Amino acid sequence: SGEDVNILVFDTEVYSNTGGQSSKATPTGAVAQFAAAGKPTGKKDLASIAMSYGNVYVAQVAMGADFNQCVKAFLEAEAYPGPSVIIAYSPCISHGIKGGMANSMAETKKAVEAGYWFNFRFNPANEQPFTLDSKEPKASYQDFILSETRYAALARSMPERAKELFELAEKQAKARYNRFAKLGELYSSKE
Repeated sequence: SGEDVNILVFDTEVYSNTGGQSSKATPTGAVAQFAAAGKPTGKKDLASIAMSYGNVYVAQVAMGADFNQCVKAFLEAEAYPGPSVIIAYSPCISHGIKGGMANSMAETKKAVEAGYWFNFRFNPANEQPFTLDSKEPKASYQDFILSETRYAALARSMPERAKELFELAEKQAKARYNRFAKLGELYSSKE
């Protein structure tokens, strides 16, 4: 509709309010209710869907990874004269974070460093609308996911399946990063 509506999505990657069942938000390889053998398919890419409209401000943020980027995204979304969607990486108790939820901000930082989650902003009002705020991943993707119970449980119960799904998930994450990096290059080359 083009209305000036601001939406914030807390992406827990788990249907927290329904007992943690598998959904379109569940990533590849994660164990969830009705996906005890790990989810074999990827999660829905809400950000790319929203960006495809062309007139929607879209940002992905992880506050513990980059507080300034997060605040900047909120300010830009509020200022944008149309629909805006901010998708915030939000660990929940179902992730099984070592040390508990007190470590959720550190967990978001680890997710970005490992290339599990990417911070970016897409502002159609700018001449260069897409900005990839995350750097190329430097930490181990596999180490990151295995630090959470929702993945580690599969590695313990079905090691061969876990290896296969985790390799697929890492390949998907690298492809997403490369897609976002190319998108940033595409828009910067139009200047």
